[in-house]
Amino acid sequence: MEWKRALADVAAAQLGLPADDVLAAVEYPPHPNLGDLALPCFRFAKVLRQNPAQLAAATAAALTASGRFEHVEVAGGYVNVRLHRQAVAARVLDLANRNPAGLYSRRRHAGDKVAVDYSSPNIAKPFGVGHLRSTMIGQAICRMLAADGFTVLGINHLGDWGTQFGKNIVAYLRWGDEATVRRDPVRELFRLYVRFHEEAKDHPELEDEARAWFKKLEEGDATARRLWQWFIQESLRAFEQTYQRLGVTFDYVLGESFYNDKMQAVIDELQARGLLTESEGAEVVDLSAWNLPPCIIRKSDGATIYATRDLAAALYRHDVLGADHLVYVVGSEQTLHFQQVFKVLELMDRPWAAHCTHVAFGMMKYNGERLSTRRGKVVYLEDVLTRAVQEARQIIEEKNPQLPEKDQVAEAVGIGAVVFNDLKNDRLHDVDFRWEDVLNFDGETGPYVQYTHARACSVLRRAQAEGLSWPPAPPATTLSDPEWQLVHQLAQSNELFERAVDRFDPSVIARHALDLCHLFNRFYHDCPILGAPAAERTWRLALTDATRQALAFALHLLGLAAPAAM
Repeated sequence: MEWKRALADVAAAQLGLPADDVLAAVEYPPHPNLGDLALPCFRFAKVLRQNPAQLAAATAAALTASGRFEHVEVAGGYVNVRLHRQAVAARVLDLANRNPAGLYSRRRHAGDKVAVDYSSPNIAKPFGVGHLRSTMIGQAICRMLAADGFTVLGINHLGDWGTQFGKNIVAYLRWGDEATVRRDPVRELFRLYVRFHEEAKDHPELEDEARAWFKKLEEGDATARRLWQWFIQESLRAFEQTYQRLGVTFDYVLGESFYNDKMQAVIDELQARGLLTESEGAEVVDLSAWNLPPCIIRKSDGATIYATRDLAAALYRHDVLGADHLVYVVGSEQTLHFQQVFKVLELMDRPWAAHCTHVAFGMMKYNGERLSTRRGKVVYLEDVLTRAVQEARQIIEEKNPQLPEKDQVAEAVGIGAVVFNDLKNDRLHDVDFRWEDVLNFDGETGPYVQYTHARACSVLRRAQAEGLSWPPAPPATTLSDPEWQLVHQLAQSNELFERAVDRFDPSVIARHALDLCHLFNRFYHDCPILGAPAAERTWRLALTDATRQALAFALHLLGLAAPAAM
């Protein structure tokens, strides 16, 4: 980023335009032969009403005169720039040597606090592959925001309230067995939940019975509360096993029920501000002036719904936990809901509503079909992780049976395959879960990134065994194309990291890691490292070490382990 910014500063002074506007126009040429950076002048020509080729020529002259660039040339309305390769290499190695995070982050948000709501599974329902998206996108976002300087509060907003618990209670009392539930709690409770919906097709009175039991739960009935708390306890125990395997942690695990005693204050404030109106017996906030449907606060039967709890939760996260920014990693089908909630917060004169962000993501499908807990169409994430780890263990036995700590490496690689297969996709795109893709350890996969990291570690271990060291100094001679292309990609780490943070999109980091791997493996094959002459060997070891650190940090941001040997 700093070289793009240097180009933009000089060009902006020449053009008489804001530097940020010029910076936004700087590009990477489509082919290395054209240069390292390019500035198209066509948009500036329209603003300044000048010929783009003439603007490009004047800008190129200013860039050349600055002495900050190796070579500058004009191609039509483009200014193509080559950087001082050794200066860029020196800067990259210095940043990597001081702190690998320094390659990525300028810690722009030091002093800010953000609450990130993610994962949020429903109690007494399975942790399926569909939950992987919110969980791992959310975990990666937490790590990226922390690296950018935020104090991050990770919050698991459990679905532990609502009429579904009336259904769970009815199903358990009619068809359940305590011993069977205790043997495999979540799967058995889910089986009962699915049976409830199957039975309710022919016996709709079951829905009334479920509503009655949820009403008892709301009123504090002893049997209802005992079963509800048991369902929560057993579910959390099962969820925690999955979270441990994924390396996911939270600062707060607060279910929807936590906010039950905090909702009346929200309703009272809305009433006092004159924001509540009646609509078909329900109390709502009219949002028609913003082309939004009314936000229901209390239904006609007096019950509150998601919006009421989310308003109470937002106030708690800001007022009690002290978060300046609120982030919600929730599927794109909830976009309208969050638009309503954020607008109501704004109408409640909460200026921090401007810092509330819904990070939407696409749907997880299974072989092209939508998953549905109600219909029992679920792929258990625990089964997926176990199968992926077994596959990784088998590959290790075939290719490297003498590898130390094979079980730990298999766990890291198998889970890395599952997680990376999701995170490499733009978060807004739907993901089609197919076993052949998830368990494919070749190509653009998590194991490929982990293996490249392990390859760099192996080179450095061999160098250490030979008593070699590699102070972070660039080569005395001109960089070869494979060396330069790897350096150039490393030099983009900060720019791509900030893009990932600003877009709340871990796929930017995943693609950067893949690009680093492709370029490092080309460098590894084309440029001798340990067998090179002493001066080149030292430089290439330093470049290998910088790549190792960059890959390790990228894997960390994505929530993957970085094995040193595979």
